[in-house]
Amino acid sequence: MTRRPSTRAVAWGVLVVSLLLAGVVSFYAASTPDGLTKVSEDQGFADTETDHATADSPLAGYDAGLGNERLSGGLAGVVGVLVVLALGSGVTLLVRRTASETDDTAPRA
Repeated sequence: MTRRPSTRAVAWGVLVVSLLLAGVVSFYAASTPDGLTKVSEDQGFADTETDHATADSPLAGYDAGLGNERLSGGLAGVVGVLVVLALGSGVTLLVRRTASETDDTAPRA
């Protein structure tokens, strides 16, 4: 009989693969401008661009102040995975808590 991996082992595996992909694959992402930047350059209004309110914050524009754009992109990918994981976990816990409170107050037949 084949032993199935636990849910916890699968979750850790998915997390490790996600972090590796975010950190390593984004390190090799193309450094060419994205679509919106390319169109603004082609149409001649790229020079009207202004910084946003959080332009000086860490990871703004994928630049963590490391002096290496590719390394900063990899770091931004890893931070992005962790932020999505935290938000997803928070929503899951909130939904589970709300569902269990609703089940406890329902009359039993």
